[in-house]
Amino acid sequence: MINICQNKYNKNTTQFFYIRSFVLRQRRLTKHKKHIIENKSNLLVNFSYDTINMVSLFGNDAPVVMEIGFGRGDSLVEMTKLNFSQNFLGIEVYIPGISSCINLATREKITNLRLIHHNAVEVLEYMIPDSSLFTVQLFFPDTWEKKRHNKRRIVQIPFAELILRKLKIGGFFHIVTDSKNYAEHILNILNGIRGYKKQSVYSAVTRPSNRILTKFEQRAHIMGQEIWDIKFLKV
Repeated sequence: MINICQNKYNKNTTQFFYIRSFVLRQRRLTKHKKHIIENKSNLLVNFSYDTINMVSLFGNDAPVVMEIGFGRGDSLVEMTKLNFSQNFLGIEVYIPGISSCINLATREKITNLRLIHHNAVEVLEYMIPDSSLFTVQLFFPDTWEKKRHNKRRIVQIPFAELILRKLKIGGFFHIVTDSKNYAEHILNILNGIRGYKKQSVYSAVTRPSNRILTKFEQRAHIMGQEIWDIKFLKV
């Protein structure tokens, strides 16, 4: 596994507190998936309390796009193929998804992709240098629709401010959700933070043509659900 880090950080000094926004429903890995993780792990980056050196990690200084929660990785790998002039860093807590993404990326001979199997909040807090990301993508996060569960939504003020800190000036925070209630929550959060400027809010009818259509989104369309595509610029 790759481990390109610098600038030791004291894990006991962080002031960032959060409620976990996901529930792990892990299944036992098959022998095949275990083999993929153990023997094709050149794409994996170990979680660390050290800061990543992006140039060393990717071998170039191309813009870095981070995707949080990429699922099985189908759309993420497709993005890497269509945007070879950018580097992609995928964060996922589900190990079967990591395995599937590695398998697909290996078959496609992808070189501009790295993966971290860990909680995205801690990855951002400890591993990602400030002002280093060109885009942060958060596609279809858990909506936690019940009011008493709203506090578990990943997009809260501290998280949005953390993303802002990690973005370069001119970088983007791109969120997609199939929940109108969550979309309104996101807009309320980001519009209230100085440093963000709203670029676009699309409905399902006007989905940006440069965004890969995910399998989750395809199912949402079949069920007649509206998709909210939200993009904010760091100014």
